[in-house]
Amino acid sequence: MAQAQAEAQIADAIPEKRPRSVRVVLLALMITMMLAMLDNMIIGTAMPTIVGELGGLEHLSWVVTAYTLATAASTPLWGKLGDMYGRKGVFMSSIVLFLIGSALSGMAQDMGQLIGFRAVQGLGAGGLMVGVMAIIGDLIPPRERGKYQGMMAGVMALAMIGGPLVGGTITDHWGWRWAFYINLPLGIVALLAISAVLHLPKKRAQARIDYLGAGLLTIGITAIVLVTTWGGTEYAWTSARIMELIGIGVAALVGFVFWQTKAAEPVVPLHIFRSRNFTLMSVIGFLVGFVMFGATLFLPLYQQSVQGASATNSGLLLLPMLGAMLVTSMVAGRVTTSTGRYYVFPVLGSALMAVGLYLLSTMDTGTSRLTSGVFMAVVGLGMGCLMQVTMLVAQNSVEMKDMGVASSTTTLFRTLGSSFGVAIMGALFNNRVQDVMAERAGSLGAEVTEQSAQLDAASLAKLPDAVREAYQHAVSSGIHSAFLLGAVVAVASLVAAVFVKEVALKGSGPKEEAAPAA
Repeated sequence: MAQAQAEAQIADAIPEKRPRSVRVVLLALMITMMLAMLDNMIIGTAMPTIVGELGGLEHLSWVVTAYTLATAASTPLWGKLGDMYGRKGVFMSSIVLFLIGSALSGMAQDMGQLIGFRAVQGLGAGGLMVGVMAIIGDLIPPRERGKYQGMMAGVMALAMIGGPLVGGTITDHWGWRWAFYINLPLGIVALLAISAVLHLPKKRAQARIDYLGAGLLTIGITAIVLVTTWGGTEYAWTSARIMELIGIGVAALVGFVFWQTKAAEPVVPLHIFRSRNFTLMSVIGFLVGFVMFGATLFLPLYQQSVQGASATNSGLLLLPMLGAMLVTSMVAGRVTTSTGRYYVFPVLGSALMAVGLYLLSTMDTGTSRLTSGVFMAVVGLGMGCLMQVTMLVAQNSVEMKDMGVASSTTTLFRTLGSSFGVAIMGALFNNRVQDVMAERAGSLGAEVTEQSAQLDAASLAKLPDAVREAYQHAVSSGIHSAFLLGAVVAVASLVAAVFVKEVALKGSGPKEEAAPAA
């Protein structure tokens, strides 16, 4: 009864508030989403300057890893807290924590401090994307939510293209500390707007937070992320350290699943997985994360090493993929809103992604920028069909009281997918590059790529012509292996999408329809 009343409150409030405040709230949410997505991309460009001033090159990877770990581990908890204690206060708390971490990171005096403050920033970041998705889920009925998919896809595309450009510009003109400080004015604007105009029903749960469940999940996620981060780089995949982490991760996650069946207020209530659609969207989200972040990592490398693009231009050369993703996402949103149907988009998106990734795997040293741009556009069309529809269907598959955990769980699966994608595609790429370099350039080739299969522009320019040509062939071969794996993963996403059941979107059309259980 209380649940029905809460949903009615929200539904009643939407029509009268939409002209005045919902658009302002959406603008604030998009700013917050931009903060969450831009951060790592801006910092990546600033890292050489940071190391030059603070030192600690041997700990460089932890600047990113600490942030990623904290984000992944805190994501489910933020979602659950929003469900228990109200979305607005929890979301604003995550923004404040993110801004505190940003300010402290900008004031860091050594690499150890920076790593610690990045972890604080990551804890806040875990609630940003979840909060955005859950609040949109509260404010806007699923069928109408499609209208805003283009806006969210646009923010994501802007972050992917603009991140490195903004990071380089800020670092060159203002100094690396402003790569962190730039978050403060944007975050404060978002906070003020949300505080003033966002009105959601207040909640106060009687049950205690599931600390044991949160702890077990954190340990499990941390172990998984460390395995995917360290495996094949810091430690061999078969090393004792990696095996220990795998054992710890599996044990913690098994314990977590068992405890969730006993906890009074579980962090991730397992009943949400009884919905076939929710489970399938979690799987598809994992697979999309696997493919998307692998593609955005290796395409610029190919463009710089083989096609001779500059670091700046390689970001702009991703425009065919990101532009296609933006357009398709807008079209998918409009069609979903006007018809209430969405089944075609996961199926079509997965198929296009598989075809596009296979085409990318055929690229070699003679592939033109026009041809690679067309291949990227095909992948972008697929991603545009999938990016927001997965969240839309996942949220439509649960009750309003579980909106936060549904959003956080879907986000977590995508995050874990990206970790696995970067690690596994990276391992394939590195091994193939080193093998081909050894074949084509002998001992000199093996020596060149001994430390890393990825060379920057300066290192590439210093190589003898024969070795540089061998490296270009090696990168093409590595790209082939990585994207061929991506195509296989996309086929798995297609198989999952075929089993999605089209359930009427809640709040659809002039005549409200109740959605049956999926």
